[in-house]
Amino acid sequence: MKALTLVAALALIAGPALAGPVTLRANPVDDDGRVTLGDIFEGAGAASGVVVAIRAGPSVVFEAGQLQALAARSGLQWANPMNLRRVVVRNAALAPGARVPTTTTATATRPAATAGAAVSVLTYARNLSAGDVIQPEDVVWTDVQAHLAASGGPSDAEQVIGLSARRALRAGAVVGARDLAAPQVIARNDTVEVAFVAGGVTLTVTGRATRNAAVGEPVTITNLTSGRTIEAVATGPGQAVAGPQAQLARANAAQYALR
Repeated sequence: MKALTLVAALALIAGPALAGPVTLRANPVDDDGRVTLGDIFEGAGAASGVVVAIRAGPSVVFEAGQLQALAARSGLQWANPMNLRRVVVRNAALAPGARVPTTTTATATRPAATAGAAVSVLTYARNLSAGDVIQPEDVVWTDVQAHLAASGGPSDAEQVIGLSARRALRAGAVVGARDLAAPQVIARNDTVEVAFVAGGVTLTVTGRATRNAAVGEPVTITNLTSGRTIEAVATGPGQAVAGPQAQLARANAAQYALR
């Protein structure tokens, strides 16, 4: 991530190239570890060769606003019409549909521990406190001995960005699945709006949460008017759904967590 920060800073200083609107590529990839505006955008023109990051692992993650600023500094206009939060640029050899050379095996699983062997794993770039939400700059790819790599660890930084630390985590530690969880969006005693949708009709009531909950987790809400309890599922800060939509919300959250 230090390399990414350094290169991004250099790109911000660089003078603008030919101005013009650009389109985000459907599957941004690079093939040499040097991520350029041409790797990310179609129509980058004279700015295609501008390097905006050095990829040290399988992927590099940009915040959308950061990427817009980098493009603008080189005279490119990206409107982000889909309102993306992040953009991931992957190693071309490991991208979906890529042809992998016969001498190389691309896999998301960790290799068996071999004496002297090293593999790239995600590690924490700084000390984190319990509850901290992982940002792109908080994780970095590091080469470690294969036996130190956690089995089933994340193969893509995008899998952990946006999750929160379950406990205090130290810089340099290998990222493990048990370290992180979906961030809580509802805290006990929060005022929550609960929507019940059925037959095209939406009914909303206001209540108080009886427990903490992350997106997709069940939460019991006490109706402030009647005092009755409502079994709901958290969908966002101060928001929850009940009824048929609750099951769908839980299924969507589970699918997102496994992406």
